Formats: sequence, C-alpha cells, structure tokens
Amino acid sequence: MQPHGLILGEEHHDLGTIRQIRSPFDGRVVGEVAFGDAGIMEQAVGLATEKFAALGHVPAHRRSHWLKGIASGIQRQADELGRTISEEAGKPITLARSEVARAVGTFTIAAEEALRIRGELLPFDRAPDGEGRTGMVRRVPIGPVAAISPFNFPLNLVAHKLAAALAAGNTAVLKPASQTPMSAIELGRIILEAGVPPGMVNVIPCAATDAAPLVEDDRIRMLTFTGSAEVGWALKARSGRKKVTLELGGNAAAIVEPDCDIEDAARKLALGAFIYAGQICISVQRIYVHDRAARRFYKTFLEVAKSYLTCGDPADPEVLCGPMIDSGNADRVLEWVDQARSAEATVLLEPRRDGNVVSPAVLSQVPPELPIVAREAFGPVVVVETYRGINGAIQRVNDSAYGLQAAIYSNDLRKVMRAYDRIEVGAVIHNDYPTYRIDPMPYGGVKESGQGREGPRYAIEEMTEPRMLVLYPEKL
Repeated sequence: MQPHGLILGEEHHDLGTIRQIRSPFDGRVVGEVAFGDAGIMEQAVGLATEKFAALGHVPAHRRSHWLKGIASGIQRQADELGRTISEEAGKPITLARSEVARAVGTFTIAAEEALRIRGELLPFDRAPDGEGRTGMVRRVPIGPVAAISPFNFPLNLVAHKLAAALAAGNTAVLKPASQTPMSAIELGRIILEAGVPPGMVNVIPCAATDAAPLVEDDRIRMLTFTGSAEVGWALKARSGRKKVTLELGGNAAAIVEPDCDIEDAARKLALGAFIYAGQICISVQRIYVHDRAARRFYKTFLEVAKSYLTCGDPADPEVLCGPMIDSGNADRVLEWVDQARSAEATVLLEPRRDGNVVSPAVLSQVPPELPIVAREAFGPVVVVETYRGINGAIQRVNDSAYGLQAAIYSNDLRKVMRAYDRIEVGAVIHNDYPTYRIDPMPYGGVKESGQGREGPRYAIEEMTEPRMLVLYPEKL
C-alpha cells in the first residue's frame, strides 16, 4: 500500500509520521497517510506566505485555466476518488460518486467566477471636495488562507475552500479531517498536475493541536473553517486579527402545510433525514406537520424510513444509510434516543445498531430541551411534531440556537413569504427538504451556525478585499 505523502509544495513521503486510515464500516485499513506536526505546519505557513509575495497578482485568465484543469483532473480520476471517499468516510458509494461530480462543478464554477471579479468607478463630484476626482475600486486577494475541512464531504468541501482561494489569487494551507485525508491529498496532486505552482496549495494532515499556526499565526490572513459550532467559535476566539468564516452545525427544520403534496414531502424529508446516516450539516432533524396532514404524512414517512433507505455496507450501490463515522458518535445518537424515551417521548421507529451502522430513528412528543431536539444530532434520527397554526410552527423552527437552513412545504405563497421573512436561517427552501444545496448558491448560517458564506462567487468575495484608488486628473 503506497502511503499518501503530505503536500508541502510538492508531495513528500519522507516527512511526518505514517498513520493508518481505517474504514468506519468494518475497521479495515484503507490507506496510510503522512501526518505532519506543528513544525511542518509552520513550514507550510511560511511557504504559502513566501509564494503569495513572490507570485504577485496572477492574471485572471491564468487562474481560470488552472481551475478548469483541476476540474478535468477530478473528472479523469472520478472512479478512484469515489472509492477513496467511500472507504475513508464510510459514505455510501452512490453519494460518494455524486460528491465527486459536485467537486468537478465547484472548480468549473470557480473558473468562471475568476473571470468575473470586477471593480467599480465611483463618482466623487457628489461632494464639493470631490470635484475633479474619480474613485476606482477593485478587489485584491486577501493573502494566505488557512482552510480546515470536515470528514463528511472530504472532497467537495475542500473544493469550496481551495477553488475560491485560487480563483481569488490567494495561496492556501489545508488541514483535512484526520479521518478523511486521502481524498484531499489526491486533490492536492491533481492541483499540482494542473500547473498550479508548488507552494500555492499545501495539504497537511495533522492533529488538531498541531494546527495552531493556521489559527494563531498572523501571516495567515484568513481562516475558513467547516465543522462543529463548539470548535469553530473557539478557533475564532484564538484567531487574532485575521478574517474568519465559519460554516458550522445545523438543526434543520421543515414545516409541512396541509395544502402541499404530503406524500412527496414525506418521501423527500425521509431522504433528507437519513441519507449518509444523517451526517450532513443540513440533515433534517425536526419536522413540524400540520394536524390536518399528520396521518398521511406519518404513513408515507415511516414507510420510506423502514423500506426504502437501505442501511449497511457503503460499497453497496443500494445503500444510502451507511455507518456513523466512529463508534463514539453511534453511541451518542443512541444515548440521545434513550434520553428521549426516558422522558416519555414516543419512539415511532426504533433504531437498530450493527457495528457503527445505526438504522433510522423517528420520535415524537420529545421535550424541546433534550439534546435530540436542541442540539445537532448529526445522525440518522428525526423528531416529528404537529402544529395548528403557521405562526406557531415558524416560532418552533426559530426556537433553536442554530440557523443554517429550513424548509416549508406549502402551495400558499403568502405562507412561504411569511416563512422567508421570519425564519432565522441562511436559506429557506420551498417545497423541498432543507438538505437541498447546489454549489453556486450562497451557503452558510446565522446564530450558532456560523458567519460568512461559501459558494464560489460568495467565497471569492470573502477571500478578497476592496482596494481604492482616488484619481485626480487635473493635477497630472
């Protein structure tokens, strides 16, 4: 088994400590990866700083060319990347292949957006002291970017960070999730093969304690982090003067009104709750169904959860609900279900466990202060409750520390617009699950769910800053 070397300029197999990566499904070794330490991370920060200063402003057409080449490289290695994601993350192979396709799209979109970074001319004669002057504003790259990515989308969430950084003209140092570093390193190889100068993108797997330079070193101008709210806000507190964007956890809720297609809503929300064992930031966790729709909704929702969502081996194309990332998270989800049961909640669908595979769980009448309602479950569990009025449903959606995405199923546009106006989230999804995302859209949340937005166009804006020139032609 050829180890994956860390990427410090070029790929290095002679640096760091080799660690085994094991499948979350059956524990077998699926790869070996060189992990760096704080000293190597310090070198990576220094190299990214040096390269940013040396390369100056790479022209937009060249950056776009690199990004198109990376997209083509991912496409050529799609089968291999899909297998890697499935093995290291335990992601069902069907979903892993979809992630690879999305990463191709993310780099393609970034290639287009690299050519659209525009400035503006400002009229200065609106003020007496501005007569004869013209203001010109353009966006310039912010500088070396530190990126920390999670395990659940080990390729496409890395793509969102690195594609935007390159499109903007920045250098980057990436710390991938310790469980899923192989797909990130394979992407790093593809980036080099596409002609990106060595040192512009560095991929350093390491322990969280060894990543301190990414957070604390003032040479890093921006930190982009995706992960848990607890870790994200703690990193921000340590980050000093650098800009920070955070895409954190969620507790996605959906409202189901009686005027919608109830069966379609039930099918979609079951899929959104349980695919990839619920290990998605916008996985459906809370569903509020109108009293008049409850009976039909429960029937279809439970049927789908029981029979359609096959659980088990992620290598099986029929499986959509694979293993939890580790035994600790499987234990936690089942403990939260037991807490709810002890509080006299109704368990409509009992979860079963086989190793790290936990089958879907559906609960109702759960006290709202319990973790399974109040915190991010990040597992195959959903709480379904009923309501009578739309305003009350909106209030219950908002009764959460999180605010990433939410959904409303209704064919009454007045109710949809009321939800859009009042629900405190980054995005409201109409007549689909809150798990819906396409890569060009601005993605991010409010409250505990983070700050800033991803999606190539919006991330490029985060990774650049305006610079102004005040021209005074009369003095030439």
